[in-house]
Amino acid sequence: MKATVRHQMTEGVTAYEEKPREQWLFDYPAQVALTCTQIWWTTEVGIAFSRLEEGYENAMKEYYKKQVAQLKTLITMLIGQLSKGDRQKIMTICTIDVHARDVVAKMIAQKVDNAQAFLWLSQLRHRWDDEAKHCFANICDAQFLYSYEYLGNTPRLVITPLTDRSVSQTALLLLGLGYSVGV
Repeated sequence: MKATVRHQMTEGVTAYEEKPREQWLFDYPAQVALTCTQIWWTTEVGIAFSRLEEGYENAMKEYYKKQVAQLKTLITMLIGQLSKGDRQKIMTICTIDVHARDVVAKMIAQKVDNAQAFLWLSQLRHRWDDEAKHCFANICDAQFLYSYEYLGNTPRLVITPLTDRSVSQTALLLLGLGYSVGV
């Protein structure tokens, strides 16, 4: 099962740019589509940072506009006829996309101009390594290999500032110290 998910992920990441996103997402299972959109979010924010460093001052703002357009497209799709599975997949991607849009908006508001800023590094960032053909999840200094275990087509929780507190817990795991959830 893990080999199948990994194979699909490899194909999904590669094919993402070959057709419009709203068509591409129907080609892959929900877990693959969701993870690949997160990988590409990380990639596209990285591209925006590179463009900022090259002197293009509106790079992040333009990427934000792209995110808003992508969300509008997904919302329009939800109004139409969809299978139960496709509706769930699109709603889940919308949930993650809203958080991603909010992160970019916050970086714009705080004038974050490089990829080493804590506001960016403290986000859960999925990254695809072409050489290793693996997905990695990064947050701060921690890096975890994506396990490819089958998750199914399930809804995701809304991401809140409380969810973002997991940064400190992740750092503790990285250091091998474990953690206890406070009251």
